[in-house]
Amino acid sequence: MNVKSVVGRRVAVAAGLVLALGCGVSAQASASGARTAGKAPAAVTHRAAAKAAVATCSQKELGVSSVKERDARHLVLTVQNASDKKCNLYRYPLVRIGAGTRNTPVIKESDGTPGVPVTLAPGQEAYAALLVAGGARDEYEARSITLNLQGSKPGSTAGTSIDVPLPVRKLYADDGQLVTYWTTASGFALDFIMSK
Repeated sequence: MNVKSVVGRRVAVAAGLVLALGCGVSAQASASGARTAGKAPAAVTHRAAAKAAVATCSQKELGVSSVKERDARHLVLTVQNASDKKCNLYRYPLVRIGAGTRNTPVIKESDGTPGVPVTLAPGQEAYAALLVAGGARDEYEARSITLNLQGSKPGSTAGTSIDVPLPVRKLYADDGQLVTYWTTASGFALDFIMSK
């Protein structure tokens, strides 16, 4: 066998491999393109699914406390995620002071991230500031605070009512009470009630 025929065969085999590999890659790319046409990239879909997979916080995951600031009219409600998974807090706590029959009105301007829940990692805390009395005339004595957590859909609740431990034996509330949205910065929440 002469050198020319060996070289010729090697060139033909190499050309065949290049052609086969080229076809294989382009066939794979077009098959992949057909599968993903009209769909979001996998990374985007995964992130959206991961965000949706975070459960709504309920009384089962949270430890709750309250602290007075300056006086018993100004309180900070604190919740801590005591579970081993992330959970979402929606909007603001639905608070009732004493035997009140209505939820405490919210300070709308206190929503630092409109439409976005506060996600609590395990051990992380969130805060809502509560103005117990705003100077209205009809003051009443209260020995309890209860709160409900909101669900992901507006108007829904998550879990059952939570009894908030009081920082004092009794409170004097009135119709001027207000609460803020949940936040991970207690100082931000307090800014909305300390001037009242």
